Amino acid sequence: MLVGCPKEIKPQEFRVGLTPAAAAEVIAHGHKVLVQTGAGIGSGFPDNDYTDIGAQIAPDADSVFDDADMIVKVKEPQAAERKMLRQGQVLFTYLHLAPDPDQTRDLLHSGVTAIAYETVTDRAGGLPLLAPMSEVAGKLAPQVGAWTLQKANGGRGVLMGGVPGVGPARVVVIGGGVVGTHAAKVAAGMGADVTVLDRSLPRMRYLDDVFGGTFKTQFASGTNIAEQIAQADMVVGAVLIPGAAAPKLITKAQLSTMKPAAVLVDVAIDQGGCFETSRATTHQDPIYDVDGIMHYCVANMPGAVARTSTIALGNATLPFLLALADKGWRQAIVDDPHLRAGLSTHEGILTSPPVGEALNLEATTPDEFLAA
Repeated sequence: MLVGCPKEIKPQEFRVGLTPAAAAEVIAHGHKVLVQTGAGIGSGFPDNDYTDIGAQIAPDADSVFDDADMIVKVKEPQAAERKMLRQGQVLFTYLHLAPDPDQTRDLLHSGVTAIAYETVTDRAGGLPLLAPMSEVAGKLAPQVGAWTLQKANGGRGVLMGGVPGVGPARVVVIGGGVVGTHAAKVAAGMGADVTVLDRSLPRMRYLDDVFGGTFKTQFASGTNIAEQIAQADMVVGAVLIPGAAAPKLITKAQLSTMKPAAVLVDVAIDQGGCFETSRATTHQDPIYDVDGIMHYCVANMPGAVARTSTIALGNATLPFLLALADKGWRQAIVDDPHLRAGLSTHEGILTSPPVGEALNLEATTPDEFLAA
């Protein structure tokens, strides 16, 4: 199989879908690797890192998409890239289709077999290909939120850890999963007063047992969320419904109850955002103001630390990538129900019911698709 890795073209995206180490593993399994020139530069991998291990360098994206049997990326294909996809080709990347009808339509029209990182599962019910980027985004959230809190950036001018005689920032994290846990750890480590809201009592018991009161937990009822955001200097949105659009947990009307120039960091923006006033931004222009509340809604937060993110993602995707290359996509998903959960489109068929529900499209499950 020829595995192709184009350069990411989403604004301010510096990650690359295939590290030299991963490319070497693919080649060792008897496959070929084609990498677009400059694809790895943003993550610190020059072209010679790929040629040294036997990969080929393509002069442009057209060459990669034309020749490759499988396209490996990081972010969802942009409009120009979607035009180059074709039936019989496998696309393995993050997709986040639920809030993106244009991308969904284009993938279905292309006939490509698209497998989404974010819905691949594991035996414990986790999302192993989403987890490393959730860890990165979670750790970044308090960092970028603290920057946004600075007065020069439109925030309240509050220091996360305070100083003797002046209290710390109050940080509310909505969602106690991978993103929320890492956000709470870092915010608490910066000295903030942190409360994590979640609807799972077992999860809150786990957080309390493991972190020993480093931060507080509270049940995520509508009333509790409303009370907590009214006292917060920063709110981190860290909720996830796998494959589906994120629920809106803070309405526009509720912004008036918050402290002036408080900060919202929406880590769920890839899935449409968990605040009603969220809209995707870029690293180049990351924040905006709605009713005096600062919003940080960068849709590819881990791209800011591209080398760390690329290596972490490569470590997680490699076993699945090798299975797809060695067995072919169909046999690979027959053998592995967890990889099968990532199947999103094939030859014009939508195989993700959560996306179908979000976009009002007919969809089947991957299991039903295989059975048919």
